[in-house]
Amino acid sequence: MPMQPFVPHALPVHDLDWRLLLPLVGQANAALARYDGLLAGIPNPAVMLSPLTTQEAVLSSKIEGTQATVDEVLEQEAGLLKEGEKYEDIREISNYRLALYQARDYLKDYPIRLAFIRELHRTLMNSVRGQDKTPGEFRLDQNWIGKMGCTREEATFVPPNPIQLPDHLQAWEAYLDSDDVDFLIQTAVVHAQFELLHPFKDGNGRIGRILIPLFLYQKKVLSQPMFYLSEYLENHRDEYYLRLKGISTENDWNGWIAFFLRATATQAAQNGQRVVAIQSLYEEMKQAIHETTHSQYTVHLLDAIFSKPIFRISDLAQRLTDEFGIHAKTAPALLRQLRDVGILREIQSASGRRPATLCFPRLLNLAEGRQVL
Repeated sequence: MPMQPFVPHALPVHDLDWRLLLPLVGQANAALARYDGLLAGIPNPAVMLSPLTTQEAVLSSKIEGTQATVDEVLEQEAGLLKEGEKYEDIREISNYRLALYQARDYLKDYPIRLAFIRELHRTLMNSVRGQDKTPGEFRLDQNWIGKMGCTREEATFVPPNPIQLPDHLQAWEAYLDSDDVDFLIQTAVVHAQFELLHPFKDGNGRIGRILIPLFLYQKKVLSQPMFYLSEYLENHRDEYYLRLKGISTENDWNGWIAFFLRATATQAAQNGQRVVAIQSLYEEMKQAIHETTHSQYTVHLLDAIFSKPIFRISDLAQRLTDEFGIHAKTAPALLRQLRDVGILREIQSASGRRPATLCFPRLLNLAEGRQVL
């Protein structure tokens, strides 16, 4: 007999085990506050932390099975990789990052709404595998989750009936606008309930993870919507899925919330270390670039290579000319100076009409958390 569709619990969640959760709430909130203090001290977080945004896109997509790395995504965008399976993975990751940027702009003026989530989904599924899964539209059919190609009888989870889905989504949206006992507990509930509603035919996990920093930003817990949790969730993928399943099978909200709070505390500390490392690299490079080039354009150069750490010389030179009015011959000369002293490294030589491709290895290694270049 097929499994019946899940009937979501009413929100807010009641009967929580405060003896279990209170110490974890305290640790997670303290860790997140320390992280946000670092974030608030960065003059241009969108530029300086763009490698972390790319890493989040890579890891959130990896949970769903993509196999590309941060440096491969950046190489593809610099024109080095071509078509193929990896190209498809990278396109999904690029869409995820675009959705993050789109969300950041939107949230400056508006709260999270269902129509906005459908727009994010449209961006996420644009021109990638799953684009036949009605991008930007909530599902009208019954779906189920299980091994590839399984029948509903073999499913491990059957999301809510599509007829009731709009009502459940409206209730979820109303919960977003309320203030629960603690914002991190509320964030845990918001994410899990979205995953259990499974409102799209594809891409639910990624949209649900994008919502975590967006919701914290909307509630003013974060000064920027830049708190990324996918590294922890990818490293604990089996428990992540098990804890979500525990809500639907055993009503175990406590187990899920405790997992989410531990994830937040651990990831906030790791993200904070990365922010400090990136900030100190930025300050060190500001001095090194100025000493190398003696240029008035030091900060523009620095911001350009931070936001795009793999690039063709001609592309970055053009951007520097267009955005900052640097002379068309000056920009390539400055980039070559940085290559000659080892700040930048050449990963593909110029050939005929094809310009050289350079990278900023120290930033890439920092973003990946390992030696890649």
